[in-house]
Amino acid sequence: MKKLIAGNWKMNGSILSAQELTKAVIDGIERDQSILSRADFVVCPPFLHLERVKTEVRHGDQPVSIGAQDCALTDDGAYTGDVSAAMLKDFGCDYVILGHSERRQYHKETDEVIAAKAIKAHESGLIAIICVGELESEREAGREKDVVRAQLAKAVPAGATAANTVIAYEPVWAIGTGKTATPEDVKEMHSFIRAELAEKIEDSTQVRILYGGSVKPDNAKELFAVPNVDGALIGGASLKAEQYLAIAKAS
Repeated sequence: MKKLIAGNWKMNGSILSAQELTKAVIDGIERDQSILSRADFVVCPPFLHLERVKTEVRHGDQPVSIGAQDCALTDDGAYTGDVSAAMLKDFGCDYVILGHSERRQYHKETDEVIAAKAIKAHESGLIAIICVGELESEREAGREKDVVRAQLAKAVPAGATAANTVIAYEPVWAIGTGKTATPEDVKEMHSFIRAELAEKIEDSTQVRILYGGSVKPDNAKELFAVPNVDGALIGGASLKAEQYLAIAKAS
C-alpha cells in the first residue's frame, strides 16, 4: 500500500502563493518521479484557492489529487456560505477532510454531523478523510482509546469502505504545538484503530490510517516505519514544498 501524503493548508496563503506552492510541489515530483511508486499526493487548499490549484495540477499533468477542507450537510438549498460535496466533486475534487479537531472545536461539529457529511461525500464520489483524536487532558486521564473508539463508532458511517474512506489520527495536543506522539504511542493507537475498523468495515485491512500532528521531515521516516501508519495528514509543513516533499520521500 502506497503512503498517502495529504497536505491540509488550512486558512493560509493567497491565490498567488497557492499557485506557487502547487507548482513547486509538481516540480519536485517531476525531478524525482520515483517517489510516485511509494506515495500518493493530495493537497487541500482553502475553497477560494481550489481553482488556481486545479489549473496548476492539470497543467503539470501530475498525479496530485485535490481535496477540500470541509463540505456541507446537504446537496443544495438555502445554506448561505456552505459548499456541498456534490459541488466539490463537480469541480474536480477527489477528497474532503471531515471532522478535523479545529472544526470540532470552533464549529462545534459532533460525530453525528461528521458522519452525515461523510455520507454526502460518499454519495458524491468523494473520499472522506475522517479525523479522530483525543485532547491532552483525555490522554492524561487514560481515556484516549475510549475517546477514539467513540469517534470511530459515531463518525464513520455505514457504507464506509477502503475505497471511500481514510482515517486520520490526530492527537489534538500535537496539532501545531510542536509536540509529537512517540512512535510507541502511534503504534498502539493505530493498531487499536485498525482493530476497531474491523468491526465496521469489511475491507478494513486496506483502509489507510494517516498520522497527523506536527509531522516534519525529521520525524517522518520514524513515523512511517510504524505498523499501520499509511501516510500523513500534514498541516504547517505542507505550506512549504520542500518540507512536504521531504516528508513524502521519507516513505
